[in-house]
Amino acid sequence: MSKYRRGRINDAVAQELAIALRDVRENKVIDNFISITRADVAPDLKYATVYFSCIGDDAQAAEGLAKCTGMLRRHLAMTLNLRITPELRFVKDGSIEHGSRIAHLLEQIKESEGEGQS
Repeated sequence: MSKYRRGRINDAVAQELAIALRDVRENKVIDNFISITRADVAPDLKYATVYFSCIGDDAQAAEGLAKCTGMLRRHLAMTLNLRITPELRFVKDGSIEHGSRIAHLLEQIKESEGEGQS
């Protein structure tokens, strides 16, 4: 499968899952503000790793998403025209925290350089 097609499938899966999350009635998903950051579908379309970020309890959000996997897969099967509907695996996306940490460290370096020049 070409990289271009796989990229389009990844984007479509992430977008449709974000839409499907609006209809989820699982309390563990509703209580934590969850957003889908990206999806990575395997070349054979059997598995998809879905990365999410949330405001709240990460473990509780992951547990709630695991409970809703069947409903989310069903939504993907109905909306996307794929030969195989991938099995979903949800993983916490740490890129936002990582970026925040780097920004904080750069700010500390900038402050320490400012103090050294005085």
